[in-house]
Amino acid sequence: MKKLNLKNIIWREGKHYVAQCLNVDVSSFGKTKSEAEKNLKEALELYFEDVNTSKVRKIAVLL
Repeated sequence: MKKLNLKNIIWREGKHYVAQCLNVDVSSFGKTKSEAEKNLKEALELYFEDVNTSKVRKIAVLL
């Protein structure tokens, strides 16, 4: 399995924390930061489950 280096961000929105992957259009949320991060990890695993990772290109995020 090829290892991917993905950039994630977490912020508070109301009573919840939102976690978003900046490399692909995947996000999730939770009541705590750790729950949001765990839920994002699960969402990313599902997203990449059927994706051929050899076709994923390196993405640079410029801020």
